[in-house]
Amino acid sequence: MIIRTLGLSLLALTAACGESSHDEPALAVATARAATASSTTSTTATLAAAESTLSTRRRTAITEAVARVAPTVVTVQTEVVDRSSDPFEVFGGANERVLPGLGSGFIVRTDGVIVTNAHVVAGANSISVAMRDGTTYPARLLGKDETNDLAVLKIDAKGLPVAPLGQSDDLIIGEWVIAIGNPYGFLLGNSEPSVTVGVISGTGRNLVARSQGSAMYVDMIQTDASINPGNSGGPLVNALGDIVGMNSSIFSPSGGSIGLGFAIPVNRVKHVTDDLLAHGTVRRPWIGLKPEIPLGQSPRESIRSGVVVGAVVPGSPADKAGIRRGDVLIRSRSRVIRNAFDWEAELLDLRVGDQVPLVLKRATRDMPVTVTIADLPEVSAAKVAVLKELELVSLTPAIRVDRGIRSPRGALIYNLSDRVSDELGLARGDVIVQINRIPIESANDAARALDASAGRSTIHMFFERGGRIYSTDFMIR
Repeated sequence: MIIRTLGLSLLALTAACGESSHDEPALAVATARAATASSTTSTTATLAAAESTLSTRRRTAITEAVARVAPTVVTVQTEVVDRSSDPFEVFGGANERVLPGLGSGFIVRTDGVIVTNAHVVAGANSISVAMRDGTTYPARLLGKDETNDLAVLKIDAKGLPVAPLGQSDDLIIGEWVIAIGNPYGFLLGNSEPSVTVGVISGTGRNLVARSQGSAMYVDMIQTDASINPGNSGGPLVNALGDIVGMNSSIFSPSGGSIGLGFAIPVNRVKHVTDDLLAHGTVRRPWIGLKPEIPLGQSPRESIRSGVVVGAVVPGSPADKAGIRRGDVLIRSRSRVIRNAFDWEAELLDLRVGDQVPLVLKRATRDMPVTVTIADLPEVSAAKVAVLKELELVSLTPAIRVDRGIRSPRGALIYNLSDRVSDELGLARGDVIVQINRIPIESANDAARALDASAGRSTIHMFFERGGRIYSTDFMIR
C-alpha cells in the first residue's frame, strides 16, 4: 500500500509536471502581455507626471497674468480716407486714398465696450475690432478725450471676457509688468496678441519731447517692456494679472522701441471712460487758479520751482476757498506739487464735484484749504470773434533765433486782445506748439485746429514761453 501510494503520488506529480510543460508557451505569452501592459501603463503615468511637473515648473506669475488678460485684448483697425490733390493729375483733380491704421485695445464691459488710445482712431472714417480668435466686428466711437489720449469704442457683442482693472496709485519701481498688444497687427501671421516683459522704470513721468503719436503726455508710467507700433491702446499688466496702465507712447529717435515706453495710469483710464460713457465727453476740472509762469529758468530749476499762484478768478472755487495771488501750492490730496507738470497731472485726475484738500505756503506758514472742483468755464465769444482776436505767424528759423525759441515748429502769437490774454493766460510772443493732440507746425495748423474744435469740445492748448512748455484749457462757442 505504501509503495502503491507513493507510485500514484509520483505518477500524479509527473502528470502535473507534464501538463505544466505542455502549456508553458501560452503561460509565457500571457505573462509577457501582462508585463507589457503594466509597463506601458507605468510609462504613460510617468510621462504624464513628468509633463505635469514640467508644466507646473514652467508656469510663473507672468504666464498666469498673460492667461488672465490676453483674452480681453483686441486689435483696433481703422481706415482714413485721404483726399489730397495729385500734382501729377492733368486736370488737378483730387486723389482719394484709403490709409489703414492699427492699434490695440481691451474690453472693459461684457456688452462690447472697448478702450483704446484717441490717437489710434484719430480721423478714422471706419473702425473695426478683431478679437483674439480673428472674429471681426464693426465698431463705433462712443467718445474720445484727446487731452488724455483715450477713446471708447462699442461693438455689438455679448458675453465677452472683461479686462481686470487694477490700481495705479501704489505702483512699485522695479516691479514686473507685461505689455500686451498687437505690434504690426496681422503681419505676424495671426491675431494672437504679443507679450513683452519689463519693469516699472518710473512713475509721474512728463513726456514733452518727440514720441509716437507726436503728442505731449504728463504723469505717465515709464516701463522698459518693449512697446512697438501697434501696441498703442493695449494693457500694461502687473504680475497679479491686473491692468495698471494703457500703453500709449514710446520715446525713440528711430520710431522703434529703445526701452523707453510710457503708459497712461489705469485710474485715469477708468474715470475718463466713466465720463465718456455717461456724457460723451469729459468734464474738465476747474478751480480758477492760474499759475504764475516763471521766466528765464533752466529746465533743472523749473523741476522744483513750485506752483506760484499768479491770479485767482473772482467768484471761482479758488477765490471762495481763500486762495490769494502769491500763494505757493505745495500739495493736493496726497500728491506733492513740485512744478507746473505736477499740477497739470493732478488736474487730470480730479473730477467735477470733488472736495479737494490743498496745502498752500503763504509767507512762512503752511495753510490747508479745501476747494470744490467745478466745470471748466467757457470762452463765450463767437468762433469768428475769437479767431479775429488772435493774430498768428508761422515760426521760422529767423524768428526762432531772434527770440530764442526752443521749439522747432509752431505758431507765434504776434498779437491778441486783452480779453483773450486775461481769460486764457496767453501773451504776445508765446508759441503754440500743440492743440489737443495735434502738433502745430504753422499758423494755418493752429487756425484749422481751433476751427475743428470750436463748439465741439474742450480745447487743451500747449505753448512755449521762456523756453518752457505750459498749457491752458478753454472752450469756444
